Amino acid sequence: MNIRPGYHLTYCTNIHPGETWAAVFESLKTYLLPVRARVSPTAPFAVGLRLSDVASRELEQGENLTEFKAWLAKHDLYVPIINGFPFGSFHGEKVKDDVHRPDWTTPARLAYTRRLARLLAALLPPGLDGGISTSPLSYKLWHAEDAAQTETVLQDSTQHLAELVEDLVRLRQQTGQLIHLDIEPEPDGVLENSQEFINFYELYLLPQVSSRLQSRLGLSSQEATQAVLDCVQLCYDVCHFALAYEEPAAVFAELAARGIKVGRVQISAALKVDLPAALPERQVVLSEFEAFTESTYLHQVLIRNQDESITQYPDLPAALPHLLTSTAREWRSHFHVPVFLERYHLLQSTQLEIQKVLRLLAAHPLTSYLEVETYTWDVLPVAIKQDLVTSIARELTWVKQNFPALSTPEPPASNPPNLAALPSRG
Repeated sequence: MNIRPGYHLTYCTNIHPGETWAAVFESLKTYLLPVRARVSPTAPFAVGLRLSDVASRELEQGENLTEFKAWLAKHDLYVPIINGFPFGSFHGEKVKDDVHRPDWTTPARLAYTRRLARLLAALLPPGLDGGISTSPLSYKLWHAEDAAQTETVLQDSTQHLAELVEDLVRLRQQTGQLIHLDIEPEPDGVLENSQEFINFYELYLLPQVSSRLQSRLGLSSQEATQAVLDCVQLCYDVCHFALAYEEPAAVFAELAARGIKVGRVQISAALKVDLPAALPERQVVLSEFEAFTESTYLHQVLIRNQDESITQYPDLPAALPHLLTSTAREWRSHFHVPVFLERYHLLQSTQLEIQKVLRLLAAHPLTSYLEVETYTWDVLPVAIKQDLVTSIARELTWVKQNFPALSTPEPPASNPPNLAALPSRG
């Protein structure tokens, strides 16, 4: 298989139901092949693989992995990234905050991610690095009323991450393959924005993990620091950072200033609306938001007020009663709506934020991996549902049309470039 250097565009297969390996493999055969035929008929196509804990265990059994690798080769497919955020069931039942269970305080999360690293090392084509996305440590609201408990979460998570990074460094020493963990901040995660991610990275992760690598692997201080920077990166989910009202250029500049890398960009869009002043129009906005209320996933709402402060609600039903009386300027809701749609009558998407990120990546190639992550097709209002293969292909085509750099033969830089030209937070 001849995989060209440069950007790798895919979609996250968490869109497809299936918690066992047999179900995952069947969904890949059903959906992935026709998607590839539409968007990449003559070139190898990357797979953004999602494996539950159960599926990952089963993939390691018997001849499953060998058969999967042969199937990938036969169909000109390759796996450079894995979604390791949802541990268990992700479709057909209530997920909500359980998507964070088990969190990084638990041995189960560590064991699951270690297994994903082994699998990705076996699947990864030569010459590529590989990334595993993961949760932002835990769910903040489980610990919000207890500062001591939050500190315990940070310390226990760091200890488990240190064990994982040691494994990843050993793997790289033995095979030459770089596998990195891509931590994904999201609303109400313990790490929910760039500042919380950077603070955790610098105050907990770097000092504690580099110390472990020095004592257990004999690395110098500089080597250990670089190993952490290589093995723990950021998963930049555009929807999540848009919900935090963060400017992509400022985030990328701060990361680059600290040497922290971006392992992947997840291309996703949130719902938004600039609130009208008139009550009748607000009532229409309310009814349109109500159409997106469903019981499977969390749909946090972040509201920008007239004074630029942010009001946050843990889910859409908790926020809706305040819409008619709010003096806010703008509402944004965590709903991963299709990226190719800009408007939903009075509601809009944060598609503009995706376009900002794509322009920045074209000028400063921070990562090789672009992964469309719209996983809410099953719970979208009926009026905007389409055939799934058509919808996925349309999303990928939209990204290609808005990111001509996908056709360049030049590879992205292996390390974050100097982004001094980009504005920082000042």
